[in-house]
Amino acid sequence: MGIAAWLVAAKGGSSRTPLVLWSAQLGLNATWTPVFFGLRAPGLALVNIVLLWLALVGTVSAFFSRRPLAGALLIPYLAWVSFATALNFEIWRRNRTARRG
Repeated sequence: MGIAAWLVAAKGGSSRTPLVLWSAQLGLNATWTPVFFGLRAPGLALVNIVLLWLALVGTVSAFFSRRPLAGALLIPYLAWVSFATALNFEIWRRNRTARRG
């Protein structure tokens, strides 16, 4: 993540959008763990991780546009966040079903 951001920053350019998106997804990433594990709030964590996923897709796209290698370096992270999103959803769904049942 850091190398990808450095590649984009080193490339320069007038648009700050790629690094703003990178910062946003980094912040969302940092807040997911305390929400999911600390607050034990899988529903709120699901909202957080979906926003993270959307910000990350935007970041990958913006990084690819600026520096393709930087975008490619984020693909494993996108895959991991996609998997974590599916897990978070399933935990939320099961908790919701258990409370009804």
